[in-house]
Amino acid sequence: MQDIIPGEQLQSAPVAAADGGPDVSFADLGVRDDLLRAIGEMGFASPMPIQRMVIPHLLSSEGDVVGLAQTGTGKTAAFGLPVLQRVDSDNNQPQALVIAPTRELCLQIAGDMADFSRYLDGVKILPVYGGSSIESQIRALRKGVQVVVATPGRLIDLIKRGEVNLDGVHTVILDEADEMLNMGFLDDINEILSHVPEDRKMLMFSATMPKEIAGIARRFMHDPVEFVAGNRNEGTKNVRHIYYMVKAQDKYLALKRIADNNPDIYGIIFCRTRRETQEIADKLIADGYNADCLHGDLGQAQRDLAMKKFRDHVTQLLVATDVAARGLDVDDLSHVINYALPDDVAVYTHRSGRTGRAHRTGVSVAIIHSREQGKLRAIEKRMGVTFEHKLVPTPEHIIEKQIYALADRIERAEVNEEAMAGYMPGVLKKLEWLSGVDLLKRVLTLEFSRLLAYYSNMPDIDLNASGSRKERVKGEKKAKAQRGDKDRREAEQGFERLYLNIGKASGFFPGNLMEIINKNVKGSKPMVGRIDLMPDYTLFDVRKEDAGRVIASIKGDDFYGTRLYAEVADPSKNYASQQPQRKGWRGAPAKGGWKQDKPKAERGGRSSGKDRKDRPEREARPAKPGRQAREAGKPAESKRRHGNFDIFMNKKK
Repeated sequence: MQDIIPGEQLQSAPVAAADGGPDVSFADLGVRDDLLRAIGEMGFASPMPIQRMVIPHLLSSEGDVVGLAQTGTGKTAAFGLPVLQRVDSDNNQPQALVIAPTRELCLQIAGDMADFSRYLDGVKILPVYGGSSIESQIRALRKGVQVVVATPGRLIDLIKRGEVNLDGVHTVILDEADEMLNMGFLDDINEILSHVPEDRKMLMFSATMPKEIAGIARRFMHDPVEFVAGNRNEGTKNVRHIYYMVKAQDKYLALKRIADNNPDIYGIIFCRTRRETQEIADKLIADGYNADCLHGDLGQAQRDLAMKKFRDHVTQLLVATDVAARGLDVDDLSHVINYALPDDVAVYTHRSGRTGRAHRTGVSVAIIHSREQGKLRAIEKRMGVTFEHKLVPTPEHIIEKQIYALADRIERAEVNEEAMAGYMPGVLKKLEWLSGVDLLKRVLTLEFSRLLAYYSNMPDIDLNASGSRKERVKGEKKAKAQRGDKDRREAEQGFERLYLNIGKASGFFPGNLMEIINKNVKGSKPMVGRIDLMPDYTLFDVRKEDAGRVIASIKGDDFYGTRLYAEVADPSKNYASQQPQRKGWRGAPAKGGWKQDKPKAERGGRSSGKDRKDRPEREARPAKPGRQAREAGKPAESKRRHGNFDIFMNKKK
């Protein structure tokens, strides 16, 4: 197909503004009575900006449409209502084609259009997607449909089988076009559009305008009009963008604090990979949160169930990848949490656009470490938004927030007097010895016992990026001084300092310590903090509540012949003096003695292809003055290597 729009014409294509203001009704836009009745029952009051722009154009004007609008701004009704109004119910051939990137979005669009057409006799909408029986879809196509909503892959399969005829299509809609490009559907889109008539009307909706979208418009669209709800590539104005800065290893702890600090949170947590998504969801579920996961490794039935539970508010937190969540359309999200910032700014635009919909406000949270600040600034610059830095909620603030939330629920609770009447006398008699204050204390203790236990002695995990340079330098100097004091016995806040009777001179390193702890400690894995390795012993930090079981599990274990012993580090003990005396790094033999190397004369020499005994003997090098005197009488000392090399070699033997 030839290029219809010259190379740069799209950049100067007319940009339309919304016709009328908030007082304009759907009837004023030209929507038919049977459709007005259906959307009225669905709760549609007045059209949204993108609807005020697109609906009149599709009903009365020529030319194609490029719509730039965020997810959740009413795009489905913007194209769905005029498409249904233009459909001929007496013609059972496909007349409108909607292409969506994911199965979930395909089903959502088809469901919305079915609701719009409830009073249109003879109009049939068919969703066509992978993961479902192609035979049943073929049977429905043979019976006749007017609107096909399809994913690219399954639609091409049906075209190749000759089961779908697109010759009668007068309208083609590409929804979430930028996301289809991200998923690699560009060739599929080109293939599908080559099978539709040249004179069809085409609509393309996208949250952002990458150059590939402009390329599709130049190639396939006729005199496009660009409708922009807001500004190009910007996020919704109802969303507040905030970020928390923590150490990389503390991201999960920060996530839990954010969830605990918002008792009524209803949100999606976005991760970069399927593995990370599953791990975070598993941790949240194990820690008692009402969570689930959604990613591509799940079967279709599992994904459908996860989305249904989330839509029905059975699940409070959904951990998801970007691709798997594309078809999940929920209007009342309170939070979108970026556990990892995306590399592409457009992906963040899609994520944040999932909250703050339908005139509600929402929060987009980014949990970052210091090396991700560059990504944050790039998003700010591209989207024209400002991220507000917030401190990670403290345990005291979280518990206070939870208590007030419970008090609010108690106030608003509707009491069924009739149902409770039979139980109250016995309960009152049982608890009459308690005052109101005592009773309330017990209720709060029962409700928050887990939370109180978890946050007792919890360390501060926030990295205060907004402090003054002087404060940051002072903190860095203090941290540096603490790092220099490896033999210190005081642990960080919320941790206990432990002693272990083996050090790096025996080939013992942090990885060995973590392996021993993970192997021996049963139940949930303890959180290990700072590790300081001395030549003959190790000092390390663990959470206070984990110290007892770590000590008990390590005692008696064996590390290559050394029986391990652990205890809480005692400030009054000089652990270095309790170890075998050493003459420096290559000094006297440690416990058990070092294995003696063979005398030089008995060692096997290296072979280089020529027998050494056939080589001419080198002239002996004269000894340095005084060297023989120093060597005289000195006992032969074995050559010694250190670290894991010795352990590895002995183990091989």
